[in-house]
Amino acid sequence: MKQFEITTTNEGQRFDKYLIRIIGNGGISFIYKMLRKKNFVLNDKKATGKEILKAGDIVKLYISDDTYNKFKSELKEIVDVGNKTGFAINENIIYEDKDIILINKPEGILSQKAKNDDVSINEYLLSYLKENGTIDNDSITDYRPSCVNRLDRNTTGIIIAAKTLKAARVVSDGLKNRTIDKYYKCIVRGKFNKEGLHKGYLVKNSKDNKVLISDSALDNSDYIETEYKILKITDSISVLEVHLLTGKTHQIRAHLSYLGFPIIGDRKYGDSKINKQFKAKNQLLHAYKIVFPDYEDSLELEFSDKTFICEPNFRY
Repeated sequence: MKQFEITTTNEGQRFDKYLIRIIGNGGISFIYKMLRKKNFVLNDKKATGKEILKAGDIVKLYISDDTYNKFKSELKEIVDVGNKTGFAINENIIYEDKDIILINKPEGILSQKAKNDDVSINEYLLSYLKENGTIDNDSITDYRPSCVNRLDRNTTGIIIAAKTLKAARVVSDGLKNRTIDKYYKCIVRGKFNKEGLHKGYLVKNSKDNKVLISDSALDNSDYIETEYKILKITDSISVLEVHLLTGKTHQIRAHLSYLGFPIIGDRKYGDSKINKQFKAKNQLLHAYKIVFPDYEDSLELEFSDKTFICEPNFRY
């Protein structure tokens, strides 16, 4: 018999989803068969799998060790990444509570892995949480903390990481439904004269990892909205605040380039001459502000109705 206690990290999920996380290799039909036969019980009672788990609930699996080991979900153990890229995550935490961590991501680091041997913010996050005792190799079977939003490798700024399943769901829904507001600062070429809300369509080109912007809908295109506010204008550049209303791949970079004001330092959508002039090796784009809505009290989220700001390192 195997026994598990539900914690605040993994509460709020359906019982069958939890079982998939810990013994998913058996398949959903195996899980429901065990539920019907009362081999999998919740708080010593027969369960349907639709129950919503709460902290303190006890899950018991009446199966042999051999069966459990055969069907348990295989997750990679937490690897101590140390300071492999010169990035010390504990020195770049903007905010942390029991549910989320806000991290100031530097340029050159991925939000999540692209290849197996990559070291991304997610690996730094897990290593940090293991070191301070928040998680261990057993607990990540139930829920694996990770980044909820993404930034391009060379875009800097605020990354939201969820420590609990509840926070992951709330933040993911907020980003999808636009109840969480994300703001960026950037420096672009030229005297920007297109302040306000801009709408369009974005199409991915996977061959060269670029996107195309259009004023009208195209095949396989995604609708986008971006709002721009001028912070400063000089003879050759403009500093903008960007309100990202939809979050598509390369949206800000490609959209500004399409409008005729590429971000300085952008090697994919930018102007090589002005990049060289300003000695900018990467795009001067920084996710500097996150505004969370007021969540209902029952969720007990400490980041509810709060705004977090992290200014960019580039000067203007």
